Formats: sequence, C-alpha cells, structure tokens
Amino acid sequence: MTRIQKTLATLAIGGSALAAGAPAFAQAAAPQAPAAAAAPAPMLTIRQVYDKMEAAGYRNISEIERSSKHGYEVKAYDPQGQRVKLRVDPQSGAVTRSRFDD
Repeated sequence: MTRIQKTLATLAIGGSALAAGAPAFAQAAAPQAPAAAAAPAPMLTIRQVYDKMEAAGYRNISEIERSSKHGYEVKAYDPQGQRVKLRVDPQSGAVTRSRFDD
C-alpha cells in the first residue's frame, strides 16, 4: 500500500467511526429546552386588547391598529381624561408607551 492509500484508509475508518458516534454524542449534549420557551406567546386579538385597556381604566377607545414594529397602537382617553396614544405589547397587553395625542 502506498502512503496516500494508507492515509485515505485511515481517514475512511476514522470518519466512519466518528459518524457513527456523532449522533449519540450530539443527542446527549443537546440541552432539553422547556416547552414554554420553545413557542412564543400568541398575539392578543383586537378585542382582547380593547378589554385590557378598558380594565386598565382607559375610556372612549376609538382606534386599535396592529403595527408590525410596535405591536398595537391604541387611541383612547386615560383615567385622568387626557387623550392619549398608546403602544401595547401584542402578547401581554401591557402599555409600553403612552403619550398625549394631538
């Protein structure tokens, strides 16, 4: 056998042994992620956002729009009677930004 043939034979044997052991090693080394962390929370519907805003004390809710950047944008009156524009988290319904609406 020539030197190149020996090297190729060694690589072939070593590669097949590595390939046979790799799935078991990869499977054992992979951490198990919790099911809740794997799937993101579903988006709230417009009705659910409306109900959450009303429960938080906002009144006369005139507009709820889904925004690709900010979740939901809502126009309403806050509990103090000021006209506001809100940004609402699409999964939790929490107000992430509130400013007076012109």
